[in-house]
Amino acid sequence: MTGSLLFKGVNICRVMAHITINQYLQQIYEAIDNHEGSFCAELLSFKHPHVANPRLQLANPEDKCQQILEPPYDEMVAAHLRCTYAVANHDFVEAYKFQTLVVQYPSDSNRSVINETLFEELEIIPRSEESLKDRAFQSHKEENWALPIMFAVTLDLRIFANNAEQQLQKKGKGQPGEMLEKAAEQLMSCFRVCASDNRAGIDDSKKWGMMFLSNQLFKIYFKINKLHLCKPLIRAIDSSNLKNDYSHAQKVTYKYFVGRKAMFDSDFKPAEEFLSFAFHRCHRSCQKNKRMILIYLLPVKMLLGHMPTQQLLRKYDLMQFSDVTKGVSEGNLLLLNEALSEHETFFIRCGIFLILEKLKIITYRNLFKKVYLLLKTHQLPLDAFLVALKMMRVEDVDIDEVQCILANLIYMGHIKGYISHQHQKLVVSKQNPFPPLSSVS
Repeated sequence: MTGSLLFKGVNICRVMAHITINQYLQQIYEAIDNHEGSFCAELLSFKHPHVANPRLQLANPEDKCQQILEPPYDEMVAAHLRCTYAVANHDFVEAYKFQTLVVQYPSDSNRSVINETLFEELEIIPRSEESLKDRAFQSHKEENWALPIMFAVTLDLRIFANNAEQQLQKKGKGQPGEMLEKAAEQLMSCFRVCASDNRAGIDDSKKWGMMFLSNQLFKIYFKINKLHLCKPLIRAIDSSNLKNDYSHAQKVTYKYFVGRKAMFDSDFKPAEEFLSFAFHRCHRSCQKNKRMILIYLLPVKMLLGHMPTQQLLRKYDLMQFSDVTKGVSEGNLLLLNEALSEHETFFIRCGIFLILEKLKIITYRNLFKKVYLLLKTHQLPLDAFLVALKMMRVEDVDIDEVQCILANLIYMGHIKGYISHQHQKLVVSKQNPFPPLSSVS
């Protein structure tokens, strides 16, 4: 079975490598005429082998497209072919501009498909203002067969925006995040179309596109560090009656990003729930994705008192967390600091360094618990904690700082007790003075 599928895939590649422009446009015409959204999406996706066909990499495909396709599809496909031409010439800035035209086709049911300003910038002249009116989804207001097309072209838009930005940065042009922000505006237009579709029945609703677009927007917002823009999307999905019915893959991606957002907001319980959902429901063959989820799930778990096993860390090649885990569990502040320093670049690149810094308070708790177990008394001299901290090479620490750390631990519920300033002692509860981290958090 696998062999036959591979053979079929090779044949498709060979066919698409030699297909003529007329044959290609005829395939699109038939796909649109038959409302075959998935097949049409393939023919407009840069994942499809047709984009490597030199016959389809055209600088001026408008006349050809107008001969076979009707508006607005003729201009949409023409922009796609111009995009393949730009990519073939490694001009991703130009590719992004043309992909913007492609995306604007399904972007707004109350606006024209093509942005006239962008036409002028690219020196393309629209045929007439009248022909631009009421195009996007107007012919299928209460249908959603074209959603796969929107998925394909918006995905490519995000990728081209990223590539264009990198290309501009190398030339010393543009501002960081500028292209991605513009792409996000286009995706947001598509999201609004989907979210506002209240007339169609559930099966034909464009609301089925909301989660896919949310995930694409999340990827941009996390990339440009504008996480506050995620909130309206999360509210929209949470209030949707379809939130439990989207595809499995979309829900895994959505929970992953919402979990990361909760983690950065210090909402660790919800973060654990969302990231655990993503990890356990991510397909077991997707080791790379499961590893990526774990990078954020592990710090959350540790902050809630659940330490990963060495076996798990080895399985997913995350041994950077090995000494971090060991240091926190043993109350070994010295080992924790060394581990954070050694793997600082990795942790910063993943955006979790500051989250891992929060593990120090738990490490203090575990270190001070060792002091309590050694002294076997409920009235612990503050000097004992000062000695323990100096053994961990904590610099410039004095008795005032010891009291500050203990006060924070008591406030957070990690220690049940109080500080007797008069006697310079920590007086802890005779019952469960160091509650389990999972119960506290």
